[in-house]
Amino acid sequence: MDLPALIAFLEVARYQSFSLAAEALFMSQPAISKRISALELELGTTLFNRINRQVTLTEAGRALLPRVQALRTELEDIRRLASNLSGDVQGRLTMGTSHHIGLHRLPPALSAFNQRYPAVQLDLRFVASEQACQAVERGELELAIATLPNQLPEQLQAQVIWIDQLHIVTSPNQPLSRLGRIALEALVQHRCVLPSKDTYTYQIISQALGKLENQLAVYVSTNYLETLKMLVSAGFGWSLLPDTLLDEKLTIVDTPLQLQRELGVITHRKRTLSNAARGMLGILEELS
Repeated sequence: MDLPALIAFLEVARYQSFSLAAEALFMSQPAISKRISALELELGTTLFNRINRQVTLTEAGRALLPRVQALRTELEDIRRLASNLSGDVQGRLTMGTSHHIGLHRLPPALSAFNQRYPAVQLDLRFVASEQACQAVERGELELAIATLPNQLPEQLQAQVIWIDQLHIVTSPNQPLSRLGRIALEALVQHRCVLPSKDTYTYQIISQALGKLENQLAVYVSTNYLETLKMLVSAGFGWSLLPDTLLDEKLTIVDTPLQLQRELGVITHRKRTLSNAARGMLGILEELS
């Protein structure tokens, strides 16, 4: 069975698009289509439904997907193991990070890594922390630099690099900024803008509020912390933001809450880290 055809299958399944898969693999769309057609011919079954420009997996495709993912992960692990034996730091490092970490925490590490290991091709993907964890679990990312969840899946492990102190903030022009210390029962009566409920950051405020969470008046929900900061400064409500985003456009609200989140590196317990990944970890530890 042709390995490049299997890789093409994985990318089309991932993007649900032949054109996007072609871009990801630096190929033409006809070349991707040719590989998928050859794979379907060899297997004697159709792997994708192609209806009105929508691409979805068939039942056979869904059955094949996890096995091909496992095969690619195993092959990549073998390649990393073989490469590590030479001691050279080169090849590709595929890692994911959130937009906030990428903007506010990662630049010094990336600069140091680029200078120290110029032979490494860095494939940096900006994704939500939750998606980054799942991608490491599936073998799509070698490591993720993300907000760490309270509980990791058994096959993943995490190393804390930074601690984000979190604050309830509002606009200096809002009445909430002039109330002094405020009880949580009163806080939830004011309009807020927060990350979506499936994010690790929202789970922190949810656990802190307990039953009061049901009374939250969420006006806007977005997972981009910089957007939340803009909305708060524009007077749309209070939010929960890390100290890296605090400035004169925000006022910290005095509440009983003392919240923080851990940021760090997530890797798979059963997979070999490349020398490049080990190099990145070393730099992060130096700069933390």
